[in-house]
Amino acid sequence: MSRHNRQKRAAKRKARRHTSSPRPHRDTYPRHDRVVLLDHLVAALYDAATCPEHDVDFHAAELLEEFSPWARDLAAAADVAMAGAIRRVWEAGWSPSDIHEFIGRRLDASAADYLAEAIVIESQQYAITTLHPRWRADLAELSAGIDPATRAPQMWAWAGRRALGNRAALTVVLNLLQFLRKLPVLEPLLPLPGAIQHTPVVVGETDTKALGRVRGLLAKAEATEFPEEAEALSAKAQELMSRYSLHHAMHEHRTGRESTAGARRIWIDSPYAGAKATLVQAVATANRCRMVWAEKPGFVTVLGPDPDLEFVELLTTSLLVQANQAMLTAGRLTTGGQARTRSFRQSFLIAYGIRIGERLTAASTAATTEVDHDKLLPVLAARSQATEDLTNRLFPAAVARAVSASNGTGMLAGRCAADLAQLNVRRPIAG
Repeated sequence: MSRHNRQKRAAKRKARRHTSSPRPHRDTYPRHDRVVLLDHLVAALYDAATCPEHDVDFHAAELLEEFSPWARDLAAAADVAMAGAIRRVWEAGWSPSDIHEFIGRRLDASAADYLAEAIVIESQQYAITTLHPRWRADLAELSAGIDPATRAPQMWAWAGRRALGNRAALTVVLNLLQFLRKLPVLEPLLPLPGAIQHTPVVVGETDTKALGRVRGLLAKAEATEFPEEAEALSAKAQELMSRYSLHHAMHEHRTGRESTAGARRIWIDSPYAGAKATLVQAVATANRCRMVWAEKPGFVTVLGPDPDLEFVELLTTSLLVQANQAMLTAGRLTTGGQARTRSFRQSFLIAYGIRIGERLTAASTAATTEVDHDKLLPVLAARSQATEDLTNRLFPAAVARAVSASNGTGMLAGRCAADLAQLNVRRPIAG
C-alpha cells in the first residue's frame, strides 16, 4: 500500500471516529471530568485494536500523536482496557495459567510478560479469600519476578524497565487487546475471582505423609541411573498413590461426604499432539479419571477426584518429557532414515502411551487388593458417577476419536522405551 493510500485511509478512519466522538482539546476536560476522558481513550484503544485497515504499530503511532496532550491519561486508559479485557477472558472460562500457556505459544515473550504482569495487577482488586486455591497458585507462579508494588500506569513503567519507547509499549497493548478479544469460550472449571468465599483446605497429617512418600519415591526414580531400579520405584509410587486415593475415598464414604469430581487442563505442545494426548489418556484411565482432548487450542481436560487429578497432572508432565527424549534417542539408534519420519514418531508415542498405561494399571490394581472390595466398589462407583456427570455437563458433545499408528518399527521402539520410563514429576511438558 502506498504512502498516499495509507494517509487517505487514516484520514477516513479519523473522520469516522470524530463524527461520533469529536476529538478533545487540551482544555476540553476539567479535572472532575477525567472519567469521561478515560472512557473516550479506552474506546479509542479498542477501536485501534480492532481496526483491520492497518497493523497495530501504525495505530499506536496514530494514537500517541492524536492524544499527545493526554499521554499519561492514555497510559492509564491502557490499564483500564487491559483489566476489562482480562475480566472478559475469565468470564469466558479461562484461568491465569491457561492464558499464560496459550499466549506463550502464539505471541512473543514481551507480550507474554506484559500480560502476566497485567493479570497480577488485575487480581489485586479481589480479596484473597474470594480466589479459588488453584487460582491463587496460578497467580503465585505468574508473580515470580514481578514487583507486587507495581503501580499504574503499567504501560510506561513496563516500557521504562525495558528501555522501550512509548510506541513499542502501546503496540504490545494493542496486540494483546486484539488477541484476547479473539479467544474462544471454554468450559468453566473454576469459579470466577471475587465470586465465592473460599475456606482454607486443611490437609491432614496422614495425607501429608502419604504424598511425601510418593514424591520421595518419584524423586529417587528420577535420580537413579539404573532403569530397572527406576521402574521399580515408579511402580511403587503409583501403587502408593493408588492406595492413598482408595483410602481417601473410603474415609469420605465413612464420614458421609458426597463424592465429587473436578477438572484440570493440561497444555500440550505440537507436534504429535494427538499421540501425546494418548499418553495423557493412559495415565488418566489408570488413575480412574476421564480425559477430553481439545485439539485446536492445544490442551486436554482431565476430570476426576482432586487427589487423582493432582497425581495425573504431575505424572503426565514428566512422562511427556521422557517420551519426547526417548523418541529422539530412538531416532539416533535406529538405522535408516525412517526414525525421522512423522509416522515413526507418531507410532512411537502412541505405543509409549499404551505401554505406560499397562504399567500404571498393573500397579494401581495391586493396591486394590488391600481394600475390602465389598466396601470399595460402591465408593468407586459413586466417584465414577460423579466424574461421568461432570464430563457430560462440561462436554455434552464430546465424541470418541482414535489416533492411528502405522509404523511397526516406531511402535516397537515406543513400547520398549516405555518399559524404561521413570515416572517422575519435576520437569515441564516437552515441545
